[in-house]
Amino acid sequence: MRIAGIDLAVKAQHQVVVADEQGHFLSGPLRFRTGQQELEGIYTTVCRGMAAEEELVVVMEATDIVWYPVAVYFYRRGATIYLINPRMSSDLSRFYRRHAKSDRLSAQVLARLPLVNPDRLYAWTPPGAARLALQRACKELERLTARIQAIQRRLYAMDHLGWPDLHRRVFRRPFGPAARWFRDHFYDPRQVVQAGLSGLRQAWRQAAAWNGDETWLEPLLSLAQEVVALYGEDYLDYQALAAEVQREQRRLAALEAEARFVRLKVTRPRYRQLHPRRHLETIKGVGQDGAAVYVAFVGDVRRFPSRRAFRGWSGLIPYSAQSGEREGKGLHITQAGPNLLKKYAYLEAESARQWDPQIAAIYYDQMVHKGKHHKQAVCACATHLLDRIRVILTENRPYELRDVEGNPVTPQQARAIIAERYTVPEEVRRRNTRYARRERAERRAERKKERRNRSSQTRG
Repeated sequence: MRIAGIDLAVKAQHQVVVADEQGHFLSGPLRFRTGQQELEGIYTTVCRGMAAEEELVVVMEATDIVWYPVAVYFYRRGATIYLINPRMSSDLSRFYRRHAKSDRLSAQVLARLPLVNPDRLYAWTPPGAARLALQRACKELERLTARIQAIQRRLYAMDHLGWPDLHRRVFRRPFGPAARWFRDHFYDPRQVVQAGLSGLRQAWRQAAAWNGDETWLEPLLSLAQEVVALYGEDYLDYQALAAEVQREQRRLAALEAEARFVRLKVTRPRYRQLHPRRHLETIKGVGQDGAAVYVAFVGDVRRFPSRRAFRGWSGLIPYSAQSGEREGKGLHITQAGPNLLKKYAYLEAESARQWDPQIAAIYYDQMVHKGKHHKQAVCACATHLLDRIRVILTENRPYELRDVEGNPVTPQQARAIIAERYTVPEEVRRRNTRYARRERAERRAERKKERRNRSSQTRG
């Protein structure tokens, strides 16, 4: 086996270091750029002296997107490609970088990873043009969603500034039709007071967004009177604030329309092309957006020989820390896999635990018997949800809802079982909240300090 560790660069030249199967370096750093002639030259240099049956292994980090053409080139020539999460290579590089850091050392670390940690490496296979396009569409939709949420947070904050207590007293849906119309037409409370209830009602009934709901008009008028009394004329420029809010709402509407287009016209058609039977959606909690992410990023599920390998790739398993008879608890997950896959696995596990008795039992056990807090318990459920996704993709069959004994159940029966057996008591939830855990940690620290003080007084 011959190993090529490639430290990729976005603007500078890439560097490659070649090692044999014992980890001995066969060359110093070789530099090249992503061009056909230079790739041909570096491939010839790397393979010089190799036996015909000898395997070529190429290891690189998934840096930006510059890795893709390099990976395709070597894959087409029969090499085994390993794409490394930067967290993995950084762990090994700490030893080398204690006194120095360079691209050469990064390439050497990559070349030795297959020898140091082979169980955590998963061979890359090209996703194909359609699957790669779906990956990019899923990422585009995620970027649009993040921008939408950022604008919504800004609007929420401006509502707190201009209209304190607006969302509790007036609009339960801060981005519903009525709230959006209000921001566009009556964001100045003096204008609301001047129009009065009849003027507000008449304007709302003539609006294109009118939906028959007028229960919010009186609370809005009452709040407007309070806000005018609070700020007066000197402490807030409502004309400027209203103009800012309207600009943000226009951006929000444009982004929502773009996200809707990407979701309905790009992502979902490609997902249905690659997964025509849509068996993933038979798993309770899994929707089309999440199923598209799983199809896009899992790719050929046969590259994972076992459930353990698939879990390790996903990054939703916790770190282990065991020494002697002691074992670390409550450790962070490894986060090795694609971020979008982890996100949807978590969100959909939160929904699945309310419908699937087997996943609900896992959540209940984590919360009640193992003392985990909500997020830790949902992460455990997400790992089991991914196990089901792997089986569905492998066997290409629909999911069958079952109870913990393995008997098929209907969704109504499943909900009844969960309500009867796996509802987490409220006192357990309070016990495992972030504030309760912080309070327990503070009490432990105080007791430790008291013991230390008593010990020092005894020695004195």
